[in-house]
Amino acid sequence: MPSRFGKKDSRKQKGAAAEELAAAALVEKGYRILDRNWRCRFGELDIVAEIGATLVIIEVRSRSGTTSFGTPSESVNARKMIQVRNTAQQYVHHKRYHERSIRFDVISIILGADLSAVSMEHIENAF
Repeated sequence: MPSRFGKKDSRKQKGAAAEELAAAALVEKGYRILDRNWRCRFGELDIVAEIGATLVIIEVRSRSGTTSFGTPSESVNARKMIQVRNTAQQYVHHKRYHERSIRFDVISIILGADLSAVSMEHIENAF
């Protein structure tokens, strides 16, 4: 049954699809997913993974069909970087991962009409 909030639901569906695609790609590359959509009062971390001894915080960004408004990764602005870093600090404290090296990545996905990945770019050490 369609929601009267169709556009927002569609946005959530697209975001969830992009995160699923990103998580699958990470697992395929040998990453181990530790958490998804981890929340605290500072914000939310899309994906927390590890590769070797490195803790990797991944911000997933997607767009539908076109990049006429810029690529998804270009939407990660200074304010978002600060929010992700603050949230990650809480995550590290909460999980007691104080001794781990940490890296911030961005996965940028262009989605097709069927919510499949038209293109995907994994930017390591994005910020």
